[in-house]
Amino acid sequence: MANNKKYRINPETLQLERIEHGVRYWLRRSGGYLIGGICLGIIFFLIFLYFFPSPREASLMQYNRNLTAQLNMMDKQVDQMQIVIEDLSQRDDNLYRAILGAEPIPLSSRMGATQQISYYDSLAHMTNTQLAADIQRKVDILEKELYVQARSYDEILELAKKQEVRMENIPAIQPVLNKNLKHMASGYGWRIDPVYHIRRFHEGMDFSAPTGTDIFATGNGTVTYAGWRQGYGETIEIDHGFNYATRYAHCSKIFVRVGQKVKRGDVIGLVGNTGKSTGPHVHYEVHYQGRPIDPRNFYFYDLSPEDYDKMVQLSSNMGNMMD
Repeated sequence: MANNKKYRINPETLQLERIEHGVRYWLRRSGGYLIGGICLGIIFFLIFLYFFPSPREASLMQYNRNLTAQLNMMDKQVDQMQIVIEDLSQRDDNLYRAILGAEPIPLSSRMGATQQISYYDSLAHMTNTQLAADIQRKVDILEKELYVQARSYDEILELAKKQEVRMENIPAIQPVLNKNLKHMASGYGWRIDPVYHIRRFHEGMDFSAPTGTDIFATGNGTVTYAGWRQGYGETIEIDHGFNYATRYAHCSKIFVRVGQKVKRGDVIGLVGNTGKSTGPHVHYEVHYQGRPIDPRNFYFYDLSPEDYDKMVQLSSNMGNMMD
């Protein structure tokens, strides 16, 4: 066994004397060991606490990760729903309500002020994240838009029930047989004039087709003009009532006369290349209350929703016109 006894030299006797420690020495020495042990334990505890979460903390961290993933997925879903409702709103204002002569719903009414900004700010500073507050805002707006859209469809249904005759008269088909949309040449809007090569507002739609192709009346009505018009060549104009009228230009032949009653689908003339024209086609216009409007909103008897979307894209991309 190791000898733990301590000795010292007595300066007076020059003899080795055994050092005897008292209780105070042993208490001080034991206290040092105790304090050192406590400090070392605290250090190990803090390291473990910082780098190794408790089972409850680990469970909460996993829960937060799952919650964040769910919120991100919900945010993407709400964005997709917003795209759908915006498409429905556009069709409602520019197609369905236009068909029935109802005024478009103002954007402010569709969106609404569902909550004050401070309400969403308070959500962002609560335990929920900013993402949750943003989703809540989107859901509130979407809920308002869906409510307005549902009410709009109810109104449209009532208008349709009361206006059966009107539905028979207003333009509702394309002026030529164009199921595959291959005859689309140019749409409504600013286009490049093929003769003067300047930007000019095109008040109708051009449908290219071989000379002699049938031209159809797009709604019931009365022929108000049948003959030559400067720039338009051989032209047919029909009054459909309810403030609607249509024009069919550049015909090669006209089969109707002024005052004649026509029905939707009747052949009223043949495609030609008369007047200011760069190729065989029919220039088709729709007028409401004496002003030209976009004809692409009046093919609802001809086109499925998918074909309508394709036709909108095609007519928007056409930069040149044929007259």
